[in-house]
Amino acid sequence: MNWYNKEEDELVSYFKTDLKNGLKKEDIDQALSKYGKNELKQEAKKPFIEKLKDQFLDPMIIILIIASIVSAFTGDKVEAVIIIAIVVVNAILSLLQEGRAEQAIEALQKMSSPKAKVIRSGQHLEVESSNLVPGDLVILETGDIVPADLRIIEASNLKIDESSLTGESVPVDKNSKTMDEADVGIGDRENIAHSSTIVSYGRGRGIVIATGHDTEIGHIATSIALVDNEATPLQKKLAGLSKTLGILVIAICAIVFVVGLLYKNEPLEMFMTAIALAVAAVPEGLPAIVTIVLSLGMGKMAEKNAIVKKLLAVETLGTTTVICSDKTGTLTQNEMTVTKAYVDGLEIDVTGTGYAPIGELLVGKEKVSEIQDLNVLTHIAGLTNDARLVVNGENVEIAGDPTEIALLTFAEKQDVSVDKLNGTYKRIEEIPFDSGRKMMTTFHRYPDNVYSYTKGAPDIIIRHSTKILSNGKIVDFTDEKKKEVLEKNNEFARSALRVLAYAYRTFDEVPSDTSSENIENEMIFVGLTGMIDPARPEAKAAIKECKEAGIIPVMITGDYFETGLAIAKNLGIAEDESQAIVGAELNDMTPEEIREVVKTKRVFTRVSPENKVQIVTALKENGHITAMTGDGVNDAPAIKRADIGIAMGITGTDVAKNTAEVILTDDNFATIVNAVEEGRVIYSNIKKFVSYLLSCNIGEVLVVLIAILMNLPVPLLPIQLLWLNLVTDAFPALALGVEKGEENIMQEPPRDPAEPILDPEIKITVIVQSIAITIATLGAYLIGIKWHGQEGIGLEYARTMAFATLITAELLRSYSSRSIRYTLLHIGPFTNKKLVWATMFSFALMLVVMYVPNIRELFELDSIGMNEWIVIIVASLIPLVLGEIQKVLRFKKYHDEFER
Repeated sequence: MNWYNKEEDELVSYFKTDLKNGLKKEDIDQALSKYGKNELKQEAKKPFIEKLKDQFLDPMIIILIIASIVSAFTGDKVEAVIIIAIVVVNAILSLLQEGRAEQAIEALQKMSSPKAKVIRSGQHLEVESSNLVPGDLVILETGDIVPADLRIIEASNLKIDESSLTGESVPVDKNSKTMDEADVGIGDRENIAHSSTIVSYGRGRGIVIATGHDTEIGHIATSIALVDNEATPLQKKLAGLSKTLGILVIAICAIVFVVGLLYKNEPLEMFMTAIALAVAAVPEGLPAIVTIVLSLGMGKMAEKNAIVKKLLAVETLGTTTVICSDKTGTLTQNEMTVTKAYVDGLEIDVTGTGYAPIGELLVGKEKVSEIQDLNVLTHIAGLTNDARLVVNGENVEIAGDPTEIALLTFAEKQDVSVDKLNGTYKRIEEIPFDSGRKMMTTFHRYPDNVYSYTKGAPDIIIRHSTKILSNGKIVDFTDEKKKEVLEKNNEFARSALRVLAYAYRTFDEVPSDTSSENIENEMIFVGLTGMIDPARPEAKAAIKECKEAGIIPVMITGDYFETGLAIAKNLGIAEDESQAIVGAELNDMTPEEIREVVKTKRVFTRVSPENKVQIVTALKENGHITAMTGDGVNDAPAIKRADIGIAMGITGTDVAKNTAEVILTDDNFATIVNAVEEGRVIYSNIKKFVSYLLSCNIGEVLVVLIAILMNLPVPLLPIQLLWLNLVTDAFPALALGVEKGEENIMQEPPRDPAEPILDPEIKITVIVQSIAITIATLGAYLIGIKWHGQEGIGLEYARTMAFATLITAELLRSYSSRSIRYTLLHIGPFTNKKLVWATMFSFALMLVVMYVPNIRELFELDSIGMNEWIVIIVASLIPLVLGEIQKVLRFKKYHDEFER
C-alpha cells in the first residue's frame, strides 16, 4: 500500500494506533504474531552434500575422474592419485566461493538498527528494533538509523541520508505532508523514512508501515536471493571444450579398437591401446593450471587495489563490454564541493575538490584578491552553519550536513578561519531551517551591532531582499538586478549545481520578535554559491580508456536527471540529453522495449534498485558481458545480477561488498580499467596455454593413431603419456600463464562473448602445431625402429626416441606459443624468464626419467646415444620453425606495424 498518499487518520484506523500514545501492549502482541519479527529471514542454505555433488558434474572433472580410473586400471596408481588430487583441489576452491547470497543477507541484517526509540501506551521506551511492529510510533533524532519503514507524522528540520538506498548524493528533506501523486519513486517520497537510512539532521516522529522483508531494504534482500549465480564466460567455454574433448576421446578410442580388431590384434591389447589414446587426448593438468593462473592473476589485481573474491571473475573482467557504474562515491567523490560563487556581477570559479580546504578562488584565470562582497559571502556561509570542520595538517575531521561542510571548506579556501569567525561573531539566536521557508537565519553580535545572516533557496531570498551589496556599498535591489541574479541562478542550476543564496540585516539590538516573518524580510542580498558532488579527477581518463578499449561506460544513479547528465557529460559518458533517461520511464516498458532503450542510453537517473536490475538484465540479453559497480544497498541486486559485480571497499556497504566478486580497495573507477586490462592479459594467456596443451595432446593422439593405422607397435605407453601431461607439459604451461600482455591489448575491441576459447586463430595454430609434432615424433620413432628394430630392447630404444622427441618438441614449441601473432624475433626469445626456467626444469626431469636406473625401467625406456640425440634435436625443431613461419604468413600486417 502507498502510505505516502494516505492521510494520518487512515494510518491510525488501519494500524489501530494512536498518534500521541502509540500502540497498546495487546496490539503489539497481535501484530508480532501477524507480521513476525522486524528482521530479514535467512534463506534455507543448500546442503553441503548438494554443493559437493555439483562440483563433480563438470564435464572436464568427469573426464579427469575417468582418466584416474584408467590410470589405476593400468597399474599407475601414482598418476591416479595425482589426478584425483587435482579434482579435490578444484572442488575445494570452488566451494569456498559459494554462499554469496547468504552473506549479503547477513550483512543486511547487521545494517538494521539494534535499538529503536518508541512511544507505547504513552510511555517513551527504547526497544530492540527486531520487536518493532507496523503501527509503532517511532521517535527519530540526529544520528539515528531508521529502524523500519516509517510514515512521517511530525518533522522538525528533518533530513535523512538515503545515499545507500537511492544513490542520491545529499540528505533529503523530509516532512509530514500527504503526497497527492499515485506513484512516487523511492527517492521522492518526502514523508517516508526508509529502514537502514540515517538521520543526518533534525528530528521527527513516524508510524511504522513495514517491517522485515516488507521494507524497501527487505525487497532488496529478496531480490538478491532470487538472482541466480550464473556460469562465467570462462566456465561456459571450458565446459564446451570439455564436452568436445569427451566426444573426441570416445570416438578415437572406438576407431582404434575397431581398426585394431580388423588387423587381427588381440582384443585386450587393443583395449589397452585405446586407453593409452584416452590418456593422450585428455589434458589432465588443464584445470589445475587454469586455477593456478587465475590465482596468480588475483594476486596481481590485489597489488593494483582490486581484490577478486572469485577465481573465475579474474578472467570475466577481461571480457567486459559494458561497465555500469553508480555515480555517487564511484564516479564522484561523495563530498559536496562549492565550485562557483557569484557576487556583484562577478562569477568566481572555486578550484579543489572534497572537504580538504585546498584550492583557489579565480575570476577568469586570475586569483581573487580582496573582494569585500566575497568576504561577506564567505562569512555568512561559515556562520549560518552547524557543521564541524577541523583541519589538522593533511587530516580533515568533519561532522554534520555535507552541504554545510562544503560551505565551511569554501570559507577556509578564502582564508576565513571558521573557528576564529565563530569566536569573533558570537551566535546569540537562530531561526532553524524549515522546509516550508527554505531558509536558515542566525544572529551574531559584532562588535556592538547585531547581524542576522540568512542562507537558503535563491528564489526565496531574492524575493525577500530589497537591497543588494555592490562593491561594499548597499544599493537598491532593482527588478533588473534581480533578473540578472535569477539568470545566474538558472545558469548554475542547468549545470547541475545546488545553488544557495545569502543575505543579511543589521540591528542595534536583538529584536524582541525574532520570528521569521519579521527578520527574513527587507534583507540585503549578497550573492550565490553553486556546489556539486564533483567527479573523481582520475575517472575522466578511465572513461576515455574504456572507450578506446571498446567498452561502453554507463552511469546508473539515484540522483536527479540534470545532476546525473551534467556529471556524465563532464566525464565523457554522454554527449547530450538524448542519451539520458529517468528510471521511472522503465517501469511502464516491456523487457523488449528496455532492451532497445539500453542500446542508446548512457545515463539512467532517479532509478530504483529494480530499475538497475532491469538495465543490467537487458544489457546481458543483448549479448553484453556486463560489469556493475556500486557502493550502496540499492546497488546490491544489480551487482549480483551482473556478469561481474564490483563494490567500493572504502565507502561500500557490507551488502555491496559481500554480493560483489571484486572489491576496489581505493574506491577508484580507474582501478576497474586496470583490472579489465589484467583480465584481458589473463584470458590471452589462458588461450596461449590451452593452445599449447591441446596441440601437444592432439599431437600425441595422432602419433598413436597413425602408428596403429600403419600396424606398428604403440609408440608411447599410458604411463609415458601421463608423465608428459601431468609433469612435463605443466611447467611451461604455467609459465605461459604469466606471460606479459601485449602492448596494444587495451586498444583492441572486447572479444565476442559467444566466441569459443578455440577461436579460428587458435584452431589453425593447434592444427599446424599438432601436425608438426606428429611428423617430428613419428619421424624419430620410425628412424628408431629402422635402426634398432620393433621388438624387445629395439622397441624400447625407438619408444625412447619418440618420448624424447615429443617432449623436446613440445618444450621448444612453448616458446612459439608466447604469442599467437608475433614471432620470437619480435617479442624476444628469452624475455619470459619463467618459461626459460620451466623448460630447463622439464627437460631435466625428462633426462632423469631416461637415465636414472629403476625410474627408467618403471617408464620402460632405455639410454640412447649421440646419434639418436642428433635425430631428436633436428626433429624437435620442426614445430617451432613451422609455428614461426605460419605467424609471418598469416599475420603480416602485425609484423609490418612492428617494423614501422
